[in-house]
Amino acid sequence: MIKVMLADDEDLVRSGLRTILTSAGDIEVVAECDDGLHVADLARQHRPHVALLDIRMRSADGLFALRRLRALPEPPKVAMLTTFDVDEYVTEALRIGASGFLLKDTEPAVLVRAVRDLAAGGAVLDPGVAARVLSTVADGERAAEPARRLLASLSEREREVVGLIGQGLSNAEIGSALHLSEATVKGYVSAVLGKIGAVNRVQAALVAYRGGLIA
Repeated sequence: MIKVMLADDEDLVRSGLRTILTSAGDIEVVAECDDGLHVADLARQHRPHVALLDIRMRSADGLFALRRLRALPEPPKVAMLTTFDVDEYVTEALRIGASGFLLKDTEPAVLVRAVRDLAAGGAVLDPGVAARVLSTVADGERAAEPARRLLASLSEREREVVGLIGQGLSNAEIGSALHLSEATVKGYVSAVLGKIGAVNRVQAALVAYRGGLIA
């Protein structure tokens, strides 16, 4: 079972997330809280594989909680829950070590897949917020040329793959778009990450954005 912790100051949001995740069969919500103060203590107690944190909460926000989690000996993979109102919090969350961003009203199937991907060591970027996240953290022309050089080292197919990663697509969705098997796409993704020095899909998406591969 994949153990998940939820932190959001809206009871209705937590209830909805819990219902979706527990219905998957292989996911268990082991801890919940309504602010960032208790997240690290709950993580020590329940040892979740994945934590979903509201980026903005009363008392102590998701960034405070993320810093505390990252300081643990075995921190869970963390995705920040956000809305379309993406701001400077995103840049800081990436710097601290967030593994992705999800919209609070993301489709149930996308949410479940994201949690599974995170538990497997991956990173997630909700298609509904991908462009806003990338535009918020991009460094303009200062970072454009290095990104273009990295993209130039890729094959045409690899550039297609990283461009679709930048749109927030999963391996299955990329395979459908390019008429490739999911296993083949997984191989391309691994190769792309290695060539451009990205540790996860979010960083790969950022390179694609900075390099002008996606608008």
